[in-house]
Amino acid sequence: MATVILVRHGRSTANATGLLAGRAGGVVLDQIGRDQAAIAGDRLAPVPLAGVVSSPLERCRQTARLILDRQAGAPYAPVDPDLTECDYGQWQGRTLIDLATEDLWRVVQSQPSAVVFPGGESMAAMQARSVAAIRRHDAAFEAEFGPGAVWAAVSHGDIIKSILADALGMHLDLFQRINVGPASISIVHYGASRPTVYASNTDGGDLSWLANGINSGDAPVGGGAGQKVP
Repeated sequence: MATVILVRHGRSTANATGLLAGRAGGVVLDQIGRDQAAIAGDRLAPVPLAGVVSSPLERCRQTARLILDRQAGAPYAPVDPDLTECDYGQWQGRTLIDLATEDLWRVVQSQPSAVVFPGGESMAAMQARSVAAIRRHDAAFEAEFGPGAVWAAVSHGDIIKSILADALGMHLDLFQRINVGPASISIVHYGASRPTVYASNTDGGDLSWLANGINSGDAPVGGGAGQKVP
């Protein structure tokens, strides 16, 4: 199968002020967020991406553009509403400090699979739609570009955490053990027998080895010799 690079958007104006932005309009990258996204784009520049799929929210589309600006070609770059932020309902627009006083906050921390945000979406539904979208796009990129294809999905923290939890075979109730920082890069390869997570929450390091693609196969006993850098 192809390989997906999961990129969280850079720091937003809402992140910087401690607000839960959700799907609200007018939330964009601040200067630190633009710098973070540019660094992610520089890291990915040596990797010829088959495409970049983005959440429709502006902070993700800004991040995707900064990645695309550093690509030699003009890869496929659609938006997909199934990669958008969780619908936090009545929580949207409130401060994290305020939300931490709610009884539901403790459930979000300990049993996300039971959470339905008031007037919004369940976390289980959030995971189901986002994982289905990633697998759908992954299959499409492989069909068009072959099993060595590498593509990027630009989305949100909880979305990427839920995708990584699925790839790791973790129950959603454990997904708070995963951290996904602004403009971080995680890498998942959906092999024939199982997904493999090659990186999680990285904000530095050489990614040029991805230009060779990832060969599916059995996991090397003992860890193997690692990836070959071009």
